[in-house]
Amino acid sequence: MKQFFAKQKNVLLPLIVAMILIGILIAVPTGYEDALIYQGTERAVGKVTATDNSAIKTSGLVQSGEQSCTLEIEDGIFKGRILEGVNFLSGSLEKDKIYKTGDRALLTISYDGDEVKSVVMSDHYRLDKEILLLMIFAVFLILFAGKNGFQAILSFVITVLMIWKVLVPCYLKGYSPVWVGIAIVTVITAIIIFFVYGPDKRTIAATSGSLLGILTTCILGICFTDLFQIHGAIMSNAESLLYSGYQDLDLTAIFMSSIFIGASGAMMDLAVDITSAIWEVIQKKPEIDWKEAMKSGIHVGQAAMGTMTTTLLLAYSGGYIALLMVFMAQGTPVDHILNYKYVAAEVLETVVGSFGLVTVAPFTAFTAGVLLTKRDKN
Repeated sequence: MKQFFAKQKNVLLPLIVAMILIGILIAVPTGYEDALIYQGTERAVGKVTATDNSAIKTSGLVQSGEQSCTLEIEDGIFKGRILEGVNFLSGSLEKDKIYKTGDRALLTISYDGDEVKSVVMSDHYRLDKEILLLMIFAVFLILFAGKNGFQAILSFVITVLMIWKVLVPCYLKGYSPVWVGIAIVTVITAIIIFFVYGPDKRTIAATSGSLLGILTTCILGICFTDLFQIHGAIMSNAESLLYSGYQDLDLTAIFMSSIFIGASGAMMDLAVDITSAIWEVIQKKPEIDWKEAMKSGIHVGQAAMGTMTTTLLLAYSGGYIALLMVFMAQGTPVDHILNYKYVAAEVLETVVGSFGLVTVAPFTAFTAGVLLTKRDKN
């Protein structure tokens, strides 16, 4: 009976903690909800009933000018009204979109009282499809992983909320990106591993090993960002952020923090794998000492690091396939490619993140070996 209640505690306590955290994070304001750019506007969804492409200028693949659309507003204070919207084209295939009759668009409606001043078509409306995709994913995850799948969903929600509600606002307010990043990653890592093991020494062991690896990645990232002479403006949309009135932000420090934040998930995964492996070894051989348990953990880490390093490489480079094709099509020498700033930044993220994986294995093996064997002997 005692074991039953202990097991229920390990299940219910993480669930209660997760619900409380999610409630708090949802309630916490970011401080940017009433940004000046959206004052006096209404965001709504509109269905395109007619289009006018006469003002679009086409030059090869590039289109510029504007597209006019007749829209039936589906929600908000203007629901049911027929309005004329404008889709501005900048000549960028990456950002421009063309609407056709029957499409649904996300709109920004500027108004003064009952008078509509302008209707700008932001993009195709995709939120309903995104929600459907997430729901399908959640159902399959719970079906295949059960309780652990449900906890993974809670971890995902908390991580998203922590980034959006805490990390991003702190960066915008000018707080130290490195220290804020370390604090957020520490909290997220501890929470997620707590959901896996509950109130157990395995939580302490895996969290400690993961954070030591993250700290190593952080230090290396700071050092080699300076050595590589990488400026934070290399990040996508960084210049747009500066031009939006945040010219005092330390973009380079934000880039440094992105290195260990991006690698923290893989390190957390490896730390949990090693901790679980050592725990299983101790359960089968209770008399094992911490040195032998640590060796077992290191052997598990050695097997996992090869695939984990490749995982980081694919994760970082997957979005640069088109760029690599451009380099090859132009016959750019490999030494030139590796020397370009934006390529060097990717090399830095991949190698430093992989270095963190290499170190997290012995760190976790040590902490798990010491803590779990000690607990078993007691």
